[in-house]
Amino acid sequence: MPKLTLADIQRLPKTDLHVHLDGSLRPSTILELAEQQKVKLPADTVEGLMPHVTKGEDCPSLVEYLKVFDITLSVMQTYDSLVRTAFELAEDAALENVRYMEVRYAPILHQQQGLSLSTIVQAVLEGLRLAEKKYDIKTGVIICGIRHISPEVSLKLADLTVAFKNKGVVGFDLAGAEENFPAKKFKDAFSRVLANNINCTLHAGEAFGPESIHQAVHLCGAHRIGHGVRLVEDGDLMNYVNDHRIPLECCPSSNVQTKAVKRMEDHPIRLFYDLGLRVTVNTDNRLVTGTTVSEEFLKLHETHNFNLEEMKEIIIMGFKSAFLPYALKRALLADVVAELKAFKPGSLESKRESL
Repeated sequence: MPKLTLADIQRLPKTDLHVHLDGSLRPSTILELAEQQKVKLPADTVEGLMPHVTKGEDCPSLVEYLKVFDITLSVMQTYDSLVRTAFELAEDAALENVRYMEVRYAPILHQQQGLSLSTIVQAVLEGLRLAEKKYDIKTGVIICGIRHISPEVSLKLADLTVAFKNKGVVGFDLAGAEENFPAKKFKDAFSRVLANNINCTLHAGEAFGPESIHQAVHLCGAHRIGHGVRLVEDGDLMNYVNDHRIPLECCPSSNVQTKAVKRMEDHPIRLFYDLGLRVTVNTDNRLVTGTTVSEEFLKLHETHNFNLEEMKEIIIMGFKSAFLPYALKRALLADVVAELKAFKPGSLESKRESL
């Protein structure tokens, strides 16, 4: 198997279907926004800030992992900061040849300075549209309900999702700590979204067992599963997910950091792939996890021996799993498949060069 480099993988067209806006800021931007907004941070240099906003493999739990967001959210409470951070996330993704990205966040967490929910969504959409004009990337927004906030708030966010249908919002999600906050409590929010023919995904099977995935699929109607690593514990449910082609939004490095798996070598993505499940590769949080889509693929190449043809297949699964209308997805896929066929490692003679 030819050894691929990070530069090779960066040239491949890719998706990122599971990436949180508030976990993917540039450290320099956090410092600049904090200075502008008079927000006190635990450090005033990039070097000093990094230990507070990134988590390595020694992170003890998902709960500890989520504490970083107190810092990032503190500088994401104004319209301009949301425009900027959304633009920069899409720019960073485009520069590693991510062609389609779905950005998720919970608007309810950006209201500390009085912004309305609709204004928050408009700000993020503006930033993403600016990036789309400048770079070869398409984007969509997934609005998140939050498990540890009341189901009534998630229902309100479901209504917000409906209001922005066909205006840049492509789906609804349930995020946050799984344990003690079962998905079944949020059925009404998902019923509202599904009744309006909108796609939905749920964080499930990350910090809690396969029962979480079962509820996501059978009680909430999930079209995709965020993470889903605990699916390996229930072979019958895994077969159901496989048979119904429910994609898994795998975030390998994040899963190691949150202790969903002990080591990268233990991640079940190779098993899922070999059994035929539809797996996608994603960053989760580019800043907090300290990764890119290309780096995630490189780790899978080195740790799980995914070869180029297998990675191409996973890339195609990513585009197939996008929350896009069929006609748009088909056109995008046709371009990507042609590009992947022409791709040659170690050469710049693929159909298109990286940005």
